[in-house]
Amino acid sequence: MSRNSEYRQCGTSGLSLSVIGLGCWAFGGGQYWGNQDQKDVNEVVHAAVDLGINYFDTAEAYNEGRSESSLGIALQGLEREKIVVGTKITPANCYPDLLEKHCDESLRRLQTDYIDLYMLHWPIHPHSIRHFTDDPAVIANPPDVERAFEILLKLKESGKIRHVGVSNFSCGRMKSDIPSSVDIVANQLPYNLLCRAIEFDAMPWCKENGIGIIGYMTLLQGLLAGIYPSFADVPEWQRRTRHFSAVRTPLCRHGENGFEAETEAAIDEIKRIADESGLSMAAISTKWAVANPNISCALVGARNIEELKSNVQSVQTPLDPLLVERLNSVTDRLKQQMGNHFDYYESAANDRTL
Repeated sequence: MSRNSEYRQCGTSGLSLSVIGLGCWAFGGGQYWGNQDQKDVNEVVHAAVDLGINYFDTAEAYNEGRSESSLGIALQGLEREKIVVGTKITPANCYPDLLEKHCDESLRRLQTDYIDLYMLHWPIHPHSIRHFTDDPAVIANPPDVERAFEILLKLKESGKIRHVGVSNFSCGRMKSDIPSSVDIVANQLPYNLLCRAIEFDAMPWCKENGIGIIGYMTLLQGLLAGIYPSFADVPEWQRRTRHFSAVRTPLCRHGENGFEAETEAAIDEIKRIADESGLSMAAISTKWAVANPNISCALVGARNIEELKSNVQSVQTPLDPLLVERLNSVTDRLKQQMGNHFDYYESAANDRTL
C-alpha cells in the first residue's frame, strides 16, 4: 500500500499527527452505527498504520466504552510508540474523585499504559452535562472547571496522559475556562464544507494561541460523501443537524426551521464542482478540509479497508487553490446564515459550546 506521508504539528506542541486520522466511533458497534465486526476493525486499524495514519480517535462515551475496547484489541501487536491515541472524558465525569478513575478505565479498555491525547469531550456546565446524564444532582452541581484541569495536569505529571486537549470549546470557553497554567495542544471541532462556523473566531483564536485543531465530521456523516442520490434521500437519522427542519424531522432536537434551501443549494454546487474536476464528492470535500493549514488532522471513518484506502488516496494530491476558493464561495451563504454556532445538534439559543 502507498503511504500517506503528510504529518502536521498539532499547534505549537511537539505532537505530530497524520493529516488524516481515523475516527473510531463506530468501533464496538452500537445503536447509532449498527454492528461492527472486530475482525474488520482489526484489519482497518492495521491497514491504516500501513498507510501512514498514526492518529486514532475515540471516547469513553462512544458505544458505552466499546469503541475504546475495540480499538485496544486492534492495536495489539503494533508499535505503540508510532501510534497516537486520543480519547475523551465526558464533562459529567470530571469530579476530582471520578476523573482519574475514568482515565484508568479508558487505559484498561485501550490496553495501554498511557493516552497520548486526553480531551474534555464538551465544556463543563449544566447544559452540556445534561447530554450525558439525567441525574439532577450532577446537572445542578457540575464539576469545578479549574479543579478538573488540575487533575488533568496531575494525570500528565504521572505519565498516564501525555497531552491535554479539549473538544467542542468555543472561543469564549477557551478564554474563560482554560487556566493559563494548562498547555492545551488541541481542540477537536466539527469542520467541513457545510459546517464552517469555527472560521468565525474559534479557528483564529486557536491559531493565535498555538492550539491545533482536529476536525471531525469531515464528510458530515455521509452527507458530503455523495452516497445519497438527492437531498430528499438523506435518511432521517442524518437529518438531525441544524441544516434540516425540525418540523419535518421529529428526531431533531434543535427545534429550528433549519437551512434546507441553503444546504441543498450548497450540496448541488459542491457536486457540480466535483464533477467538473473529475473528483468524487467525498474526495473533494476531504481535500478541501485538509487544504486549510489550521487543520492539524481531519478525522474520517472507515468500516472496511476499501473505504480507508479511498479516504487516504483522496488527499495524496492537494486541491487546486482555485477550487478551494470556488468551494468557499458556494458554501459561504450557508455559513453566514447558520452563524457562529458549531453545536449542530442544538439550537443557536441552546448551543452547548458557549
